[in-house]
Amino acid sequence: MCRHEPPCPTASAADRDAAATVVRHDEQGWALLCNGVLRFDDTGDLLPDGRVIAPHRPAA
Repeated sequence: MCRHEPPCPTASAADRDAAATVVRHDEQGWALLCNGVLRFDDTGDLLPDGRVIAPHRPAA
C-alpha cells in the first residue's frame, strides 16, 4: 500500500503506528495509515487482517 520512500513500517511491524496518515476522521476518532492500519484515538489499532490491537497508552 505504501508508495513513498522510505517505505512506512508494515502492519505487522512493532512500529506500525509510525506509518503516514492517509485519511483522518478526527470527529469519529480514527485515522487510516498507509500500511492499512486503522488507528483509533484511544491508541487501539485494527490491522488489515482483522486482528485487533488493544489500546496501548504510555504509562503515566
